[in-house]
Amino acid sequence: MNNDNLAMLCDFYEFTMSNGYFKNGFYKRNTYFDVFFRSVPDNGGFAIAAGLEQLIDYIENLHFTPEDIKYLHDKGIFDDEFLAYLADFRFTGDIYAVPEGTPVFPNEPVLTVKAPAIEAQLIETFTLLTLNHQSLIATKANRIVRAANGRAVLEFGSRRAQGANGAVDGARAAYIGGCVGTACVLTDRKYNVPAVGTMAHSWIQMFDSEYEAFKTYCELYPNNAVLLVDTYSTLKSGIPNAIKVFKEILVPKGITNFGIRLDSGDIAYLSKKARKMLDEAGLTTCKIVASNSLDEHLIRDLFMQGAKIDTFGVGERLITAKSESVFGGVYKLVAVEDENGTIIPKIKVSENISKITNPHFKKVYRLFDNETGKAIADQLCVYDESIDDSRELVIFDQNATWKTKKLTNFTAKELLVPVFIKGKRVYDSPDIHSIQKYCAEQLDLLWDEVKRFENPHSYYVDLSEKLWNIKHVLLSTVGG
Repeated sequence: MNNDNLAMLCDFYEFTMSNGYFKNGFYKRNTYFDVFFRSVPDNGGFAIAAGLEQLIDYIENLHFTPEDIKYLHDKGIFDDEFLAYLADFRFTGDIYAVPEGTPVFPNEPVLTVKAPAIEAQLIETFTLLTLNHQSLIATKANRIVRAANGRAVLEFGSRRAQGANGAVDGARAAYIGGCVGTACVLTDRKYNVPAVGTMAHSWIQMFDSEYEAFKTYCELYPNNAVLLVDTYSTLKSGIPNAIKVFKEILVPKGITNFGIRLDSGDIAYLSKKARKMLDEAGLTTCKIVASNSLDEHLIRDLFMQGAKIDTFGVGERLITAKSESVFGGVYKLVAVEDENGTIIPKIKVSENISKITNPHFKKVYRLFDNETGKAIADQLCVYDESIDDSRELVIFDQNATWKTKKLTNFTAKELLVPVFIKGKRVYDSPDIHSIQKYCAEQLDLLWDEVKRFENPHSYYVDLSEKLWNIKHVLLSTVGG
C-alpha cells in the first residue's frame, strides 16, 4: 500500500537461484511452472480462483530500480553481470490462467507460466501471494454467502485484516465470492465494490439520548438509514426508539427502505423479538441486519433457530478466513526446454502421494454433461492434445493404475486462457461486477453434492491417457 517496488517482494532464494541460473546459462532456457493447490480450505468441495488482476498489474510493472540493484550488490554474493541483467529486466514469457471467479479443484493448474528460468523464478513469490490470498477469501466468502441462503452478506472486516492489502484486496475477493458490498471505502474507490455502512456505538453515545442520535441520523441519511439498537438495551430502548424515529421522520416521507442492526446478545432470540415488534408497529419492510463474529456455521445455526435476519455483516472470520487461514497453492516446475526447444517433462516425487506432481506443459478441460449441463469432471492433457467431445472419452485416475470412467454425450471447455504472450498482455480483465456474475454462473454448473459443507462429493480431476503414461514412465525412471 505504499511506493515499495513489488519486484523486491520476493523470497531471497529466488535471487540466489536466479544468479546461479545466470552463471550456468539456464536463464536462456524456457521453463514451465504450474500453480495448483492440494486441498480445499475447510474441507470444502471446491475453491474459487481470484487475484489474477493484481498479478497482471505486477507483471506489467515488473522492474528493478537502481536502489534495488544497489541493495543486491551490497549483499556481496551476486555476480555483476547478473545484476546488470536485472537492471534491464522485463517479463518476456507467457502466462495462462483460469479467469477469476472460476471454481477450481485440487491438483489442477489454475495458472501456468512459460518463461526463461530467471523470469519464471522471480515471479513465484508474488504470484502465490496474490492468488493464495484472494482465492482463500473468495472461497470463504462464498461459503458464508451460501449459508445465508439468499440473504445479503456484507464484508465488514477491514479493522481485523492482516494489513492494508489484506483489507483492500480481501474485500475485493469477498465480492467475487458473492458478498454484495464492503465497509472498506478504499476497495470501493479502487475496485468499484459498493461501500456500505451503518453506525457505531460511539455515534449514539455522543448524543444526550438514544432517541436524539437516531433522529439526527435519519434526518441526515433518510434514504437508507440502519440504526444500531444494542448500545443500551435492545428490547427496552433500542428497538422502541428506532420504531419511534422511523414513524416520525421516514414514514411520513414515504420512505420504506430502512433497518436496524443487532450486534450483540442472543441474535436469534433478539431478531425474532425485533421482527414481532416491527411488524406490530406496521414497519413490515424494515430490514434486520445482524453482525458480531459470524461465519457460515453460525449463520446456519441462526436459521435453524428461526432467526429473522435479512442481511449479515461478516467481519473477522471472513477477512482472515479464520477457520483455515492458509490457501496452500504451490508453484512447481513441470517442464523445461532443451537447446532445440523440445519440451522435457519434469516431475517431483514424494513418499507422500498427494505431493507427487503432474508433469508437462498442460491444458485443463472441464467436461459438461449435455443432458444436465452440469460439470462432470476436469481432465488434464498434454499441451498438444485436444479433446474431441463427439467421441467417447476415457479418463485416468491421477494416482491409481486403472481406467476410472468412460464419458459420452459431453462438451469439453478449455479452462486456461492466455493472459501474457511473449511478455505482452493479451487478456482484458472483466470489471468486478462481471467477475462476480461469472462466478455465480459457474457455481450453478456444479452439482449440489459438490457444494455441501460436510463431506462434499469428490469432483474428479483426471489425466488423459497420454499424460497418465508420461507420468508413470517418469515415476518408474526418476532418480536413475
